[in-house]
Amino acid sequence: MKKLFLSLSALLFGIMMTQAQLVIKPAVGVNFTDLSKDESSGEFKARTGWQIGGSIVFGEKKFYLEPGVFYVQKSSKFDSSGSSLEDLEFNISGIRIPVTIGYSLGKETSAVKMRIFGGGSAFIMTNTKNINKDDLKNASWGLYAGAGIDFSMFFLEGSYEWSLTNVSDDIDNIDVGKTRTIFIQAGIRIKL
Repeated sequence: MKKLFLSLSALLFGIMMTQAQLVIKPAVGVNFTDLSKDESSGEFKARTGWQIGGSIVFGEKKFYLEPGVFYVQKSSKFDSSGSSLEDLEFNISGIRIPVTIGYSLGKETSAVKMRIFGGGSAFIMTNTKNINKDDLKNASWGLYAGAGIDFSMFFLEGSYEWSLTNVSDDIDNIDVGKTRTIFIQAGIRIKL
């Protein structure tokens, strides 16, 4: 899966380079991460996290390729729902590497443009809070889809990501399931 993802990304990168227009997009945003495993003694609920980073857009006609790198902190809460277990809020931090394929809607010369996009991402965990890092996988893979709007040199976008891998390394002892994350971010577009 990883080799296919990288090969496809390299092929699309080569195709997009023929169009040769580059845009750098630094961005900041918030995210809301939920875990798919609801325990009988409670459930996991999304908490507000954040991200900062940037991406490079190759091609600005209709189709474009946009690889990026972001430092992300995801936060979730275990709600014990009145059982004897304690409520627990925890954070997972790491590097998210999304590779986006998108389609711009509307006229290229318009000051306001809509776009839709999707792609795959890797998340490499670097730190945890209130949860043992050794119980979690160091890397996970995900798929996402979203939409954005460009206002001249500014942009706003939102996406929903489905994790393809379990967060837990040993699901026999601790199984929190897969992450589901909503990302909302804004930034500027710097054309080169």
